[in-house]
Amino acid sequence: MLTTKNVTLPNVGDFDQVEVIEILVSIGDTVEENDSIITLENDKATMEIPAPFSGTVKSIEVTVGEKISKDSLIITLEGSEDSPSEENQASDGSTETLGKPATTSNIIEVVVPDIGDIDQVEVIEILSAVGDTISKEQGIITLESDKASMEIPSPVAGKVTKMILSVGDKVSAGDLILLLEAKEDSVNTSEVAAVESTVSVIDAVEESPKKIVDEVISVTTSPESHASPSIRKLARELGVNLSNIKGSGQKGRILESDLKDYVKQIVTGSGPIEGDVEVVPLSRIKKLSGKHLAKCWSEIPHVTQFDEVNIEQMEEFRAHQKARDIKLSPLVFIMKAVVQVLKQHPHFNSSLDESGENLLVKQYYNLGIAMDTPDGLIVPVIRDVGKKSLIELADELAEISTRARESGLSKAEMQGAGFTISSLGGIGGTQFTPIINSPEVAILGVSRTQIKPVWNGDEFVPTATLPLALSYDHRVIDGVQGAKFMSDLNQVLKNIMEILL
Repeated sequence: MLTTKNVTLPNVGDFDQVEVIEILVSIGDTVEENDSIITLENDKATMEIPAPFSGTVKSIEVTVGEKISKDSLIITLEGSEDSPSEENQASDGSTETLGKPATTSNIIEVVVPDIGDIDQVEVIEILSAVGDTISKEQGIITLESDKASMEIPSPVAGKVTKMILSVGDKVSAGDLILLLEAKEDSVNTSEVAAVESTVSVIDAVEESPKKIVDEVISVTTSPESHASPSIRKLARELGVNLSNIKGSGQKGRILESDLKDYVKQIVTGSGPIEGDVEVVPLSRIKKLSGKHLAKCWSEIPHVTQFDEVNIEQMEEFRAHQKARDIKLSPLVFIMKAVVQVLKQHPHFNSSLDESGENLLVKQYYNLGIAMDTPDGLIVPVIRDVGKKSLIELADELAEISTRARESGLSKAEMQGAGFTISSLGGIGGTQFTPIINSPEVAILGVSRTQIKPVWNGDEFVPTATLPLALSYDHRVIDGVQGAKFMSDLNQVLKNIMEILL
């Protein structure tokens, strides 16, 4: 005789509501006990809900996007009357075994092993379900501390009869994880005790301190892919469609390593690329500068402050000098102005020592000037800028720029700067974010001069303005210091006499 039974949402932890993001069955489907029927998601994890018993799907009571809570009706199943009834459905969504009862001697209580000096750790993944047959040393749950994540293995082989924990639970050593109906030939009381007392979370931390925690939060993401929320977020940031990636994790889950390998294939040209491509080897300079810039960007907490400077006086002075056949670029004025402001703000002309605990404030004023060459970006150093005239700086810049394009600079000529200027004024653009040239703590980005209407109190007047971008190391310089530096630089560049005197 066939009977219809309701399948409701079991306890999913301390969450009021969770969203249905995938329905894994259709009306008329035959499902077996523990087959997944829907996928749920909250702001921390996704999870598949298994069928508590076998049967044929008669109705589906939820829709994708719907928010449901504990005991909400999910589906109805039609099965034979010897199938488990609703009363047999456990509070965790599982079904008590109705076959031959297991002998008490074969029921093993699996507990959290010794976790060293850590008081509590969080359960971030349940790796087994009621009814699963697991092998010895197979992972049953994943725990996370503030330093690492680790899988807890089963001490013996057997069948899971009851799961005690849920994702999000905080546990300590000795807390009950699950009940296991052990295989008779695998039960060894002393061995179980030994495993329970010696498996240590601290060992996991020491062996794999950089294991990615986010890989193990959940099992599904969307109808076409299986991944944790953090992997889905990273994929969106990288513009990667997860449906193109084959996961290597449990149940085909996409791990961070799978995503990174896929991106690496695309970047290196070994992955799926449409259309013709040309392989162009990077120059030696680009390889070296690329590694250095990547290290600077990833290790220095950058803050970038933007401003625009009225340079009408400077432009008038440059035009006057040009009429006398003296060509002075805006860069030489900026260099002189920067040195004046560095004297007022010495921490901008410094570097951190190797320990990262001491600041080396420089008493000299050498400026790195980023230059574009056919082989890539290089940063030659102009020394003692404060002691040189505008004309001397212009001549030195012209000479060093020529040698830079011809690869004629020595390593020594690109060392010893205390502050760097990167100017794109001759190329264009309104603003950009320059990357700090470690071990320095600040860099000034200069964009192309623009003519803008500026209110003088009576009317709008066409005015030459210079866009500036100051990036600084937030470990050394705070926002107030950055704002004061930019304000003082603005005043010096605005009043040409402060540079000329």
